[in-house]
Amino acid sequence: MTDHKEEQELELEALTSIYPDEFALIESDPCCFQVLIVCEPEKPGDEDCKVSVTLQFTYVETYPDDPPTIEVSTYEGIDFTDVEKLQEFLEQEALENLGMAMVFTLVSAAQEKLNEFMNKLKEDKESEKLRKEKEVEEADRKKFVGTAVTLETFLAWRQTFEQEMMQINKKSKEDNLKGKLTGRQLFEQDEAMENSDAAFLEGEVKVDESLFQELDDLDLDGEDLE
Repeated sequence: MTDHKEEQELELEALTSIYPDEFALIESDPCCFQVLIVCEPEKPGDEDCKVSVTLQFTYVETYPDDPPTIEVSTYEGIDFTDVEKLQEFLEQEALENLGMAMVFTLVSAAQEKLNEFMNKLKEDKESEKLRKEKEVEEADRKKFVGTAVTLETFLAWRQTFEQEMMQINKKSKEDNLKGKLTGRQLFEQDEAMENSDAAFLEGEVKVDESLFQELDDLDLDGEDLE
């Protein structure tokens, strides 16, 4: 007859030696304990792909002839769907190992499963990185290639271009004429210029008579006059 209590005590002693930092006893009767499992990437830069779980085992009275109660009490780096997968996987493993102390086997199997989850995270991260790089390359390529020209797009562009040129030419002419007046406009605006000739004609012309008196004093002979 199997001494379940003795086998449980022997397994607990072995687990505390194998997992000195990861093992934590929660309760003695019924015996309940936790084992922390951590998977860390070796490659620098993949620290965000770290995954970990805390497995909680509770012995039933007839363990190991019957499986222990298994729970995933905490988890990091995986989602709830992965937690459910891990739970189902460990329960199936427990059924396949009935009759023998199995916690070490279950923890080792969980470690392998977490490695799979971690590798999946790294693959997803690498795929996302490549996708973003391709998007950048495609954007850069489009800058140089441009948009394919069809007859419809060309006609639409030409119409827009001609309208823009008309507006530019119109504005240029307006800018050239802005602030410039014709000769007539200048003449009409300048009152001094408009009345300058009349003022000249109406004014008196003064003659210096002394200039003619000096001519009488000159001795001019007939030949000179001729």
